[in-house]
Amino acid sequence: MPAVTVDAIRTHIVKMLEIRMALGAGPLLGDAYLFGDVEGNPPNPYSISDRWRDAVRYRKLPNVTFHALRHSHASALISAGMDVVSVSKRLGHASPALTLSVYGHLFRTDDSDAAAAIDAALTI
Repeated sequence: MPAVTVDAIRTHIVKMLEIRMALGAGPLLGDAYLFGDVEGNPPNPYSISDRWRDAVRYRKLPNVTFHALRHSHASALISAGMDVVSVSKRLGHASPALTLSVYGHLFRTDDSDAAAAIDAALTI
């Protein structure tokens, strides 16, 4: 994870612990959800999408769904030149074939690097 994400998660954990301590609830159990409710239960998936939609409207951002962030993330990785296996693992896909079936059109089709590599290997 990027360092900024790790820092944000650590800050979130401290805030959740402070809230629980103020309520007299003590620390969360080890299997609690990181972004769950104050008891550590998983959030309702619909509430996450609803909160995202509300935040987008409030900030007058382009109407992008919460799920579309996943596609934006994948597209950014591919655009940065990350290989299909790494992107697939990052997205949690069962195989790179699934990643290629969804995002294959975004990968470079120019094989000049491959041609140069084989030329160099064959040049004596």
